[in-house]
Amino acid sequence: MSKRVITFGEMMLRLGSPGHERLFQSPMLNATFGGSEGNAAVALANYGLNSAFVSVFPKNEIADACVAEMRRFGVDTSLIARGPGRMGIYFTEVGSNQRGSTVVYDRDNSAIANAGPGAVDWKTVFKGADWLHVSGITPALTESAAALTVECVREAKAAGVTVSCDFNYRGKLWKWGKKPSEIMREVVKYTDVAIANEEDCQKCLDVTIDVDVTTGKLDVKKYEALTAKMLETFPHLTHCAVSLRESKSADHNGWGGCLRDKDGFKLSRRYEITDIVDRVGGGDSFASGLICGLLTYGYGQAQKALEFAVAASALKHTIPGDFNRVTVAEVEKLAGGDASGRVQR
Repeated sequence: MSKRVITFGEMMLRLGSPGHERLFQSPMLNATFGGSEGNAAVALANYGLNSAFVSVFPKNEIADACVAEMRRFGVDTSLIARGPGRMGIYFTEVGSNQRGSTVVYDRDNSAIANAGPGAVDWKTVFKGADWLHVSGITPALTESAAALTVECVREAKAAGVTVSCDFNYRGKLWKWGKKPSEIMREVVKYTDVAIANEEDCQKCLDVTIDVDVTTGKLDVKKYEALTAKMLETFPHLTHCAVSLRESKSADHNGWGGCLRDKDGFKLSRRYEITDIVDRVGGGDSFASGLICGLLTYGYGQAQKALEFAVAASALKHTIPGDFNRVTVAEVEKLAGGDASGRVQR
């Protein structure tokens, strides 16, 4: 029986300009669905895990279409609650060279933003569950959504479920009155596996190092210090994983990751990703890859789990849309060193 993983958060309608066009350069937008925790649920289902997505959706045809899309990938959507509000939307244009990608949010008054504690039956959700994955995006929406997220992780720990959190700082969203750290330091109390980048650690948890991510070069020693400081500040964490992105241009990134657990610091192999197709969802692919790796290989194989996470995310950069449409075999092939890209016949 495969491990059962629950992810909790918001899914949105994604409206993107075709190719590398600016938004509304032509009177056409591609409609798909996306959202951090839902992206993770799809990837985990693709890897053969028993994956369920929990959220609060409105009662309309757009929400129904999103449910149908997630079901198509094998995600259990039976735990999604329905409530007043709308489906959030985000608009995106894919950058190129020195023009970065852009995201514009239109998610005020979404059903999950309107929801609060009591909106979800957590006892039913966590029955038979092994793992819960959340992010720092949902708490950024509204005070009530933040309270619902805290309720979620608290109930998960009470049920004996392992909790991972991708802290995912979103500066455009934290507008409702409290600093991110006031909420996310409460969430981290119930977290076992922390997933972040350097900005997430600094903005969401007030764990800081002196690092400049705009130069396109990374100092690994500083990430050794950052992960050590994370586990020192939050000693109950079993793992702290940090993605390592060297942004040379919108099309060209260096990509890797590091992880610290009780056995020390681990660094992944580094990928040179050129001609990026779509980097949105790259962090979600890293998070879901790490979850899959730890559950599949075991906690004693953290290096192998890290390599799986980084390879999974490298592959996501080649796929349009939010979802990482890859298999375990494809990820393990890349993680094993085959990056040739040769035609498979």
